[in-house]
Amino acid sequence: MTAREEKPIIEMSHVTFSYDAPAEGAAENREDAALRDVSLSIGEGEFVGVIGPSGAGKSTLASVMSGAIPHHYRGALYGATLVDGHDTCDVTLTDISQVVGSVLQDIDTQMVASVVEDEMLFGLENFGVPHDQIEGRIAQTLETVGISNLREREIATLSGGQKQKVAIAAILAMRPRVLVLDEPTAALDPASSTLVFDTLRKVREEGVTVVVIEQKVALLSEYCDRILVMSKGSLVLDGTPREVFSHGDELRRIGVDSPRVARVYNSLAKDGLVSGAPCLTVPEAAEVITGLVQPASKASCHVASAEEGAREAGFRAGSKHVAAPRPHAEGAQPVVSLEDVSFAYPGGTASVDHLDMRVYPGEVVGIVGQNGAGKTTLTKLLNGLLRPASGTVLMAGLDTHEVPTSAIAAHCATLFQNPDYQLCKDTVLEEVAFGLTLQGVDEKDAHERAGAVIERFGLSADEAPFSLSRGQRQMVALASVVVMEPEVVLLDEPTSGLDYRECMTVMDTVSEMAERGCAVIMVCHDMEVVSDFAERIVVMANGRILDRGGTLEMFSNAKLMREASVRAPQVIELSGVLARDLSPEFAGISQVSGIVDLTEEMVRRG
Repeated sequence: MTAREEKPIIEMSHVTFSYDAPAEGAAENREDAALRDVSLSIGEGEFVGVIGPSGAGKSTLASVMSGAIPHHYRGALYGATLVDGHDTCDVTLTDISQVVGSVLQDIDTQMVASVVEDEMLFGLENFGVPHDQIEGRIAQTLETVGISNLREREIATLSGGQKQKVAIAAILAMRPRVLVLDEPTAALDPASSTLVFDTLRKVREEGVTVVVIEQKVALLSEYCDRILVMSKGSLVLDGTPREVFSHGDELRRIGVDSPRVARVYNSLAKDGLVSGAPCLTVPEAAEVITGLVQPASKASCHVASAEEGAREAGFRAGSKHVAAPRPHAEGAQPVVSLEDVSFAYPGGTASVDHLDMRVYPGEVVGIVGQNGAGKTTLTKLLNGLLRPASGTVLMAGLDTHEVPTSAIAAHCATLFQNPDYQLCKDTVLEEVAFGLTLQGVDEKDAHERAGAVIERFGLSADEAPFSLSRGQRQMVALASVVVMEPEVVLLDEPTSGLDYRECMTVMDTVSEMAERGCAVIMVCHDMEVVSDFAERIVVMANGRILDRGGTLEMFSNAKLMREASVRAPQVIELSGVLARDLSPEFAGISQVSGIVDLTEEMVRRG
């Protein structure tokens, strides 16, 4: 445990917890414990991030901090947790919630009202806040979070980012001293994610302690004072972002990613070119690399053109995850085609207009844009859940206007954003085999094919799907799609809620599907994943397609990225800065290895 000078608002001392464990003998049997001997102290006013792979105990840690353990979840609890100096076992959950407010991973399960103002009122009235204070609290909190204009909106009409802000505002109105959030940006685009963290920073500046569980390590490195790393129920690292992300190899073994610029720095450090704590931002990384290379650049007679630099750097960026456009066979026909497609929901709450797109067999195409851009509506038009008001959608040669959804499903499989929408069986094996049996595949053959896919994903065939973590449920849902071997697969946020190792398993599987000729259309808010795996991207905003083209080309278009409220991946952003300010040879690099290899080569030239 790192010593803290601040007065602790939360203290945990040797906390071990096992869900549904019998009291007798549970202390010794810690193999199944969700938390194992966790000790930590969080000072008032700290902004703390928590990272770790799925099943590491992050959500359990949040439940202990919020008092849900021991007052809501059953199990065997050992050790002590003090909130504002009071042992959580000795006070009521109501008492604890006066100090600690929680925002859950699944926002929709936390909402109790249909209108924003009513959501705010619910907690205030239940906490017995005097009526003459309620109006002032609501107005002040909505202004703090930046959503005063949403006060009378129906929650069902809000975007994911707006819902997150409402949930935060509803908790803040009760004036907790600690705010604990469980993956608040899991389903949000980069712009909305940044807005949520900007809100948390503002809240912290007003004296609230913030503890946030999050997979987006670049965001945490930018906003947090301190990061806790969980693995197998234990706290394994605790320090500043620079201290934690200097342990890149250890984090990777655990199953946690590091910011890409930190990975660049750590790779250079391994080769003895730099030392000390890693970079966390693109400007920092650019400054370090410029300091290394500039003397060599001045001594070198070779000056590359921008075109030559992009060509050379693109070659150096080679990696099994680099998405290179695949040439279409001469005369190849698209397996997916949209021709001037428009659609509007009843009431005009959202629409897409004049969409044109073609996808060929074996392609991986990313759909990017902010929440509300029309990406999910596009996928529903493709799989026949929605029919276009005008224009034509062809799926594997079938006009979606003319055939039933079941006929489309025989060619196109969909992984929905929320995996729970497509899970219905008692075991993982039955779930993954279910689609095959519906298509008339013999039960024995269906189970054999399902078993092979389950093994590839590292899942347990006999587990009940709803007993698994959200990330594992996502893996089960994807396995049920993969086993169908469809011509087209639609992925709506396939990596949402997954840890780094699970994400790589999923995306490697997606790449294998494409190599076998499956067309993959992927809606994704993780720009690093899109950069690594999609060879083309379609950029959307306000229900329209702004542009489409090669992944690197689109991400390198700063004006387009701003218009779509998308931030390019760190490495592409870094390569652009270095190409502009240092050498055009850096142009076109999209992978950490490409930046590192070229930097080392330029240093050797000097």
